[in-house]
Amino acid sequence: MSHNIEAIVIGASAGAFTALKVILPQLPANYPLPIVIVVHLVRDQPSMLTELLQRDCRLSIKEAQDKESLAPGVVYFAPPDYHLLIENNKSLSLSSDEPVLYSRPSIDVLFETAADSFREKLLGIVLTGANSDGAKGLKRVEQLGGMVIVQDPHDADVNIMPLSAINACQNPRILNLNSIIDFLTGELIS
Repeated sequence: MSHNIEAIVIGASAGAFTALKVILPQLPANYPLPIVIVVHLVRDQPSMLTELLQRDCRLSIKEAQDKESLAPGVVYFAPPDYHLLIENNKSLSLSSDEPVLYSRPSIDVLFETAADSFREKLLGIVLTGANSDGAKGLKRVEQLGGMVIVQDPHDADVNIMPLSAINACQNPRILNLNSIIDFLTGELIS
């Protein structure tokens, strides 16, 4: 792989399902990287996100389990009301610590722990959303040498999260959804 990336983390909130329904079905079944995603969810009810996305995707899509090891070609979602972290041994862990920016799961928590674990071998992506969660975490990804992509605010259903991430980072790639797909399926893994 031209970029040496070993994992992808994605954060999204308002408009997340629409954006992910565009991106994830375009990834091939043999995709060589694990993808870990935090979407802000309603806390007290089960999420149907994985089932709804799996219908159109070739990758395996699942809710993350505590102490689970990351595997290539698998998309892991944070379960409702749990922070999702990546440990130094590249396994996942769940936490019920306090919400961050009113959110549990928090994008910042995922991104910061993933950055500490993968450093320059991480790609962080912030998509559509209505608060600033993810901006601080994406900045940490960038500071530790990882790649950062932000959905073009003009392309996002809700532009607050992308704008916050752009303002937090020094040099993010700003791409629309089609360009993100092109990058994930082309340049990143070629």
